[in-house]
Amino acid sequence: MGPPSPATTWGGALWALLLATLGCSAGQPLGGESMCTAQPPAKYSITFTGKWSQASFPKQYPMFRPPAQWSSLLGAAHSPDYSLWRKGQYVSNGLRDFAERGEAWALMREMEAAGEKLQSVHSVFSAPAVPSGTGQTSAEFEAHSRHSLVSFVVRIVPSPDWFVGVDSLDLCDGGRWREQVAVDLHPYDAGTNSGFTFSSPKFATVPQDTVTEITASSPSHPANSFYYPRLKSLPPIATVTLARLANSLRDFPPAPGLGGGGNEVADSLPAPETPLDCEVSLWSSWGLCAGPCGRPGAKSRTRYVHARPANHGEPCPTLEEEAPCVPDNCV
Repeated sequence: MGPPSPATTWGGALWALLLATLGCSAGQPLGGESMCTAQPPAKYSITFTGKWSQASFPKQYPMFRPPAQWSSLLGAAHSPDYSLWRKGQYVSNGLRDFAERGEAWALMREMEAAGEKLQSVHSVFSAPAVPSGTGQTSAEFEAHSRHSLVSFVVRIVPSPDWFVGVDSLDLCDGGRWREQVAVDLHPYDAGTNSGFTFSSPKFATVPQDTVTEITASSPSHPANSFYYPRLKSLPPIATVTLARLANSLRDFPPAPGLGGGGNEVADSLPAPETPLDCEVSLWSSWGLCAGPCGRPGAKSRTRYVHARPANHGEPCPTLEEEAPCVPDNCV
């Protein structure tokens, strides 16, 4: 048998190169993400701080039945192939129950099932509810090199289906765990219930919508409880801080500069005062012309206050207006 032809040699080399390329790519995570190699598994504390105050969010601030508060916090440490929630995507049935009514069992079962069947969830954790708009709650959990992402949700109470949370925050930086991360939180709409206000009735959104962020101008409707057209963006309604805990004596102390960087939030800062302009209704129809027959009279119209100003917002305009007229229905 003669020596292999140049074409055969070239084909074999090309095939070997292809196998080598596939072998290298098979060991890499999808999406071009860097692989976490940090060891050993890390323990973290997660502290949720509610900043939902009447000074920061004066419009329709819930005072009773029920007052402003936060549900329990539910979260998981997971791998990239799991998603608790994601902006622009539909929520699961479990998250729907949680966002609408605060019922946690279905969502907990979904997270536990993902851990048992797909091995994509390493640990599930929860923290107690906060019975007011401002306050803190905390929990602890473990992250693994293959499950270095953390996601969680907290329901805004009262609301149609609004929540805050974090989606797939990576606690690993290559070969080491991040020591501390702080993130500002803003409200999201789960897309399952229609309503603009905290106390809106429960009307299902048909067809179901995806998760959208609620901003100072979206939904663009004066009835929206978060509608503040003078603001470029809403102040954070809450913050979350994740801090690594010491696992053993082998752990080194936190290195300087490894915190959350620009996401750090100083809790000692006073709550911002959001200006709320006075909101009034449209004018009513003109009333009957009052006055003696054949002589000039006057007619009036009125409007009423939807929301009174707060925090140096624009004051209310006049609520009654008169105009001259001549009676035309007299004998």
